[in-house]
Order: sequence, then structure tokens, then C-alpha cells
Amino acid sequence: MTADPWADLLAADRSLLDRTSTAERVADLLRQRVIDGALAPGTRLSEESAGRALAVSRNTLREAFRLLVHERLLVHEFHRGVFVRVLSDEDVIDLYRIRRLLEISAVRRAGRAPAELVAAVDQAVTEGERAAVDERWWDVGTANMRFHEALAALAESPRVNETMRRLLAELRLAFHRMSRPRELHEPYLKPHREISDLISAGRVQDAADRLEGYFDAAEAQLVAAYRSYTPE
Repeated sequence: MTADPWADLLAADRSLLDRTSTAERVADLLRQRVIDGALAPGTRLSEESAGRALAVSRNTLREAFRLLVHERLLVHEFHRGVFVRVLSDEDVIDLYRIRRLLEISAVRRAGRAPAELVAAVDQAVTEGERAAVDERWWDVGTANMRFHEALAALAESPRVNETMRRLLAELRLAFHRMSRPRELHEPYLKPHREISDLISAGRVQDAADRLEGYFDAAEAQLVAAYRSYTPE
């Protein structure tokens, strides 16, 4: 166990890299740890700890950091280092703007999507429901990410998929502002199931309308949490 618990998680990822690894692949691993919730906002990413955990050069790591700074997941502070970004309430509002554009449009064309993409939506919902039964609320949050990623995938666009992965990583940073993950995720299990069932039944416009109402409620909840937050 090191002084940085997140570095131990990265060390477990080392087997996913090989001698041809690039900064993009390192960035992929770090991004996934943000999505999983392992890298919290404000976490300082020590070059020494991360480089040792992943067994990559400092130059490779710095390039990966630059990529994630560009994606707004990390920030570089002069003379202090690289940190996981802390979002503002304005960031949250903007995230929901673009999520509406991408996900609602994708759901509206779900009637033309392959059966396996529709099944992936249902699978993500089921994963969340199972995690909730076991009261694994952070895992429910991860299933929530997969649900929305699956909704966007209904568009059958690699560019939409890539954009959604980046947006969801930012959104996971926003979720850290909620101190009790159960309160954040439990109310949305039923809407997830309703949206998935509507899509499976071919009622895609109803599903899109339900998703729009879902976004209104989720955005209001998260923005309220940001605006009422008092740093310790």
C-alpha cells in the first residue's frame, strides 16, 4: 500500500499496458478511474506515484496529463502540480445541455438501432438494480454511467460514443459533491427501468420525453447540491 491509494489501483492496471503503450492509452486508464469514481476532484496526481504504478516514462505520463487537461478532467497548477478538476455549478448546467442534445437524439432513433445496442441499455439498468439490492451505491453510480453511455450508443456514431465517455467522466466528478450516493442514485433506478422498457417496446418518442423530464430533475438536484455546498 502506497501513500496514494489511487496509485495502487493504477498499479493493478499495469497489465493492460505493453511496450507499445502510448500516452493515449495511459490517458484512457486514468479517465476510466475518474469514471469509476476512484479519482476524486482535488486529488493531486503525483508524477512519481503514477509513473511508478503504471511503469511508464515521465514524458509519456506528462503527455497523458496534457490530454486530460484538454478534456477538462485535470488541471495543471503552476508550481503545485496536476490535480483532478473540481467542477462548478456552471459546469454541471453545461454538461446537461450537451447531454440533452446527444442522448435524447440518440433515443429518438433507437427504433433503427441494432438489437444488441437496445439490449445493452437493459443490461445496464439490471446491473444498477442488482447493485441497489446489495446497497452498493457507488456501483449503482457506475451502472448509471453505463446506462447513459448505452443510450448515446443508440446513435451508432463512434464520435458520439467518444464524446459521451468524456462527458460522463466529467459528470462523475460532479457526483462527488453529493455526500450520500444513495440519495443521488436511488431515485433514478425506476426512471432508468421505465426508459429502457419504453425503448424495448419501440415507444421511442415516449422514452425521449421521459428522458427529458429525467434530465430536468437530475440537473436541478445536482445544481442545488453545488449551490448549497459549504467547504469544510
